[in-house]
Amino acid sequence: MAKAEKAPAAKAPAKGSKAAPAEAPARPARPKGTGSTPPRIWERYRKSVTAAIMKEVGYSNPFQVPRLEKIVINMGVGEGKDNAKALDSAVADLVTITGQRPVVTRAKKSIANFKLRAGVPIGVKVTLRGARMYEFFDRLINVGLPRVRDFRGVPSKAFDGRGNYALGLKEQVVFPEIVYDKIDKVRGMDVIIVTTARTDAEAKALLTHLGMPFRE
Repeated sequence: MAKAEKAPAAKAPAKGSKAAPAEAPARPARPKGTGSTPPRIWERYRKSVTAAIMKEVGYSNPFQVPRLEKIVINMGVGEGKDNAKALDSAVADLVTITGQRPVVTRAKKSIANFKLRAGVPIGVKVTLRGARMYEFFDRLINVGLPRVRDFRGVPSKAFDGRGNYALGLKEQVVFPEIVYDKIDKVRGMDVIIVTTARTDAEAKALLTHLGMPFRE
């Protein structure tokens, strides 16, 4: 039986010759946690928003264009220190809205006037990144905000000076996933949209192109 021929060994580069430079890493086609279909907002950002902001601001590199970094949602539960069921209901609401289990936030110090002791639970918080962040943002601007009573747009002066935007919602029932008859209490929430923008103007341009309905 004939012996299999050995594959020729790779030749080492000759002395004085430079090795071929490694290829630069390409931008991922979809964010982490994405299933078979990438989020619509991510597709819009990749295909049209990046080019539009580069032309508007004058960037020469697409990696200079700001992007969404994370979205933090806080829900205060003041009665949580006395009623554990209220805290469980708030956790269940955020799980239904975001698809991610929140963490319980606790008081950092005692305040006698509010009968508050350090360490007691006073709210819940969830931080969204990747696909869940883009999907929540999509549902927020296209489904949640239009269901707000007498909605006329979000204020354009709610930036913090470092490219992050804060938005308050008075009711969790603006999201269709929440069934009004099954909640124990109407609760509000704070939505903090963190971007990689260096200025508020860049952050506003990014959110505007993504579809955030700013009030004139």
